[in-house]
Amino acid sequence: MAISTAFLPLSSDSRFSSLPLHSSFSFSSNLPARLMLGFRRKDNPMVLNCSSSEMGSLSDSRSHASTMLPFGFTTDDATMSKPLYKWRRVLLKVSGEALAGDHAQNIDPKVTMSIAREVASVTRLGIEVAIVVGGGNIFRGSSWAGCSGLDRSSADYIGMLATVMNAIFLQATMESIGIPTRVQTAFRMSEVAEPYIRRRAIRHLEKGRVVIFAAGTGNPFFTTDTAAALRCAEINAEVVLKATNVDGVYNDDPRLNPNAVLLDTLSYQDVTTKDLSVMDLTAITMCQENNIPVVVFNLSKPGNISKAILGERVGTLIGGGQNSTARR
Repeated sequence: MAISTAFLPLSSDSRFSSLPLHSSFSFSSNLPARLMLGFRRKDNPMVLNCSSSEMGSLSDSRSHASTMLPFGFTTDDATMSKPLYKWRRVLLKVSGEALAGDHAQNIDPKVTMSIAREVASVTRLGIEVAIVVGGGNIFRGSSWAGCSGLDRSSADYIGMLATVMNAIFLQATMESIGIPTRVQTAFRMSEVAEPYIRRRAIRHLEKGRVVIFAAGTGNPFFTTDTAAALRCAEINAEVVLKATNVDGVYNDDPRLNPNAVLLDTLSYQDVTTKDLSVMDLTAITMCQENNIPVVVFNLSKPGNISKAILGERVGTLIGGGQNSTARR
């Protein structure tokens, strides 16, 4: 019966002492079977192909482009190389205004479908994607606080409900093209979504599902940007990808100053000291304390989501030991 294995250290038998490291050969089954299976000794690792045929010629495995794995599996060196994408688990922050598209209606189905298709293209590569959605396209609590006696806390809770509406809409769009998706809310709405449970969310991601976090942090006075930074830290995501209606961060308001320059990179300190309207102070501070980079990019440009998730150069990168640089 033929036996194939790999990395089997030989005994001190002199018949094998002259063999080069990582050699591959065949020997007769009547030789002493002083082989220790399943153990790899660091000082003399050997690669063996054992069969009932007679002793074959020796060959240095370093001359081959493949590597023997345990139990006879063979893989090419190319498959052992690192993947081309930069991150394995990402958190995508989608603002409510971006979901509105041209603002003809609260939610533009074309925008949600575009998001779904680009997310689908990267999840097929094994990248785990979580999403936090805003609710500004439907209701922004900070804007309505004080109107008709509405206090800030109540207004923020209404805004959280708006994010749940966006999340359910985005979930339906994604599942319509075959992306398994779960919505988790910061407070219980068990009839329409799961409650947020950190370990369950991570398990969904590990199984290849997209997880949409809704209802912000579940507390008033905190923005969905802060919720994105918090969830990113909780689920051990590697980056916050902030999708907006602008190409990135400028040194001035491009709507007022046509000569405003798009910045390629920024430090966390630049955002706070220059009062750049990228994320609120709580969110950017949380990213800084947890060493979470932030990529700000334009959602409306086709392909930008997949480029950002794959780690390609797009928009503005904040953090990661970067100093401010302008795009020339």
